[in-house]
Amino acid sequence: MSYFETADILLPKKIKNNWAVIACDQFTSDEKYWEETKREVGDDYSTLNLVLPEIYLEKDTEKSIEEINNNMKKYLEEGVFEEYKNSMIFVSRKQSDGFVLDGIVGCVNLDDYDYKKGAKKPIRASEKTVLERIPPRVKIRKDAPLEFPHILLLIDDPKFSVVESTAKNISENQKLYDLDLMQGGGNVKGYLLNEEQISAVKKAVENLAKGDDKLVFAVGDGNHSLATAKKCAENSSSALSKQALVEIVNIHSKAINFEPIYRVLFNCDVNKVLEDFVNENGGEYNGENAQYFTACFGENKRKISIKPTAKLPVGTLQKFLDEYLQKNPQIKIDYIHGEEDLINLCKEQNTLGFLFEGMKKDELFEAIKADGSLPRKTFSMGHARDKRYYIEGRKIK
Repeated sequence: MSYFETADILLPKKIKNNWAVIACDQFTSDEKYWEETKREVGDDYSTLNLVLPEIYLEKDTEKSIEEINNNMKKYLEEGVFEEYKNSMIFVSRKQSDGFVLDGIVGCVNLDDYDYKKGAKKPIRASEKTVLERIPPRVKIRKDAPLEFPHILLLIDDPKFSVVESTAKNISENQKLYDLDLMQGGGNVKGYLLNEEQISAVKKAVENLAKGDDKLVFAVGDGNHSLATAKKCAENSSSALSKQALVEIVNIHSKAINFEPIYRVLFNCDVNKVLEDFVNENGGEYNGENAQYFTACFGENKRKISIKPTAKLPVGTLQKFLDEYLQKNPQIKIDYIHGEEDLINLCKEQNTLGFLFEGMKKDELFEAIKADGSLPRKTFSMGHARDKRYYIEGRKIK
């Protein structure tokens, strides 16, 4: 059975650095980042014109979605793209931290994916899927003729038989692009794989599906985008919609580091939230299994130790926040990648952030097999500026 397929991949015939734009779910409280991105793109062809940054999701999006669809049609009509039939692309990304993350872009079948907790499909969500986040994204995708995904699927490949094995046979004459990514995003190169390399990749991925469980891919980034693609596929008769373009990466790569996704609360009484958090978890606790948090507000930091109510600190915190925010709807929450970004946000009045230790990456696949999925927004792979950029596309109609 083939779990990873070729795709008819679209790339600009004349690709420039500002074609590539960071994943839409980054910098969701930092409008300055997106304003600078707009400035750097200017009037050039760019994926910025083909996606909707999530910072704008709560605004009236109807006009923006119409513009995105019109831009996609315009790019197609103006012959912006070169289409690489039945292809896979090897991607090598030098991150801002200096590490190089290699991956392979291709297609997966959405029938192989299920985001529900306890699912036994080859592709599974690593974290809880928030169903309320899917309908707004369906509005964006349902009439779009193209997809430009930021989805990263993790493989558990300690023998380095898929991505790293492919890397050994890549040559410079296969290169399609070499881009310096904007705003400190590092550099990324893409190489077109030949038929022999594609065949080897497909076979190596099949070999990962061992034992009774058959877990092949865990969604590392873009789970709600993949869930949206699946929902749209259920309502479409197009064969193209039944697949999704993704990049697969090896969880054992030295370039992959799991970073916690921190929580920031806006429009809150900081002292009351902290008091309630401690009290509702039985007061300060210093036992051997204590979980530790650093609360950030203004120029202040406060250390808190709590008796666990979940395996991971993020689970203990999120359990409290889920109930607390329902009772206090005036408080807004955001999920922040990066300690420095959180500290800067928390300098604003009535803003409270929580820092905590994250999970280890070698715990992920076994945790998914055992528990189905982790609390939502449990981890992020790397720093905010090292998230995947939109580059490759595909027709979905």
